[in-house]
Amino acid sequence: MILISPAKRLQTELFDSSLNSTKPLFAKEADLIASKLSKLDILGLKSLMKVSDDIAKINVDRYKNWNKPNQQEKRAIFLFEGDVFKNLDAKGMSEEDLNYMNKNLRILSGMYGILKPSDEINPYRLEMGTNFSVNSAGNLYEFWGDKVANCINSDFPSENIFNLASEEYFSVVKKHVDPKKVIEFKFLSTSGGKERVIGVIAKRARGEMARFLIQNRIDNLEDIKNFEGLGFKLRNFEDNTFFFSNS
Repeated sequence: MILISPAKRLQTELFDSSLNSTKPLFAKEADLIASKLSKLDILGLKSLMKVSDDIAKINVDRYKNWNKPNQQEKRAIFLFEGDVFKNLDAKGMSEEDLNYMNKNLRILSGMYGILKPSDEINPYRLEMGTNFSVNSAGNLYEFWGDKVANCINSDFPSENIFNLASEEYFSVVKKHVDPKKVIEFKFLSTSGGKERVIGVIAKRARGEMARFLIQNRIDNLEDIKNFEGLGFKLRNFEDNTFFFSNS
């Protein structure tokens, strides 16, 4: 299976696709969180999320109007619009690739826990690392950890976990899944004469890798070595981590 993070940037224009909509597994939990957030005003949301007044206002409106019908795109894979999703490019996939992706890729979420690409969701902003308590859980990691991990372990009991999510998001399940099943990816670029992970480039590369895994139906480690997206080539593989470099 493939894990990715959500995106802050969203686009709500409807996209014509054969991918049928589904309901998130933890829709009720998301409704509970949204209900709590709807009680916050602009200043409260700004303080909680460390965002600008404009972004806080947008999200106050979102939570006040949670679950109200509209004619906007709601399927998660088409709603999220960050670098990972642009390079994954689900809109350019064949019907067969979309179906394979829907079975094998999951999106971690601070609001919904875990999502299928086809899950219909409301526009939101809530990062997993936000210091927000829900019921008896002191934060979102505590609230979602067991729920999300149980879902992964139940739906993908014997498969490798190709982790293309950020550390912020993967941390929600890290201690709940078998570490021997987790395959990590590091994308190294040269900056200032030193080779390191550059955030924006790494996000694009994670999207390219997700697309590569989907379109080539990859389920074994050997085939991953053929990845050359964005000029990256395999450097080495150790400690369950693929290191790619574009230098």
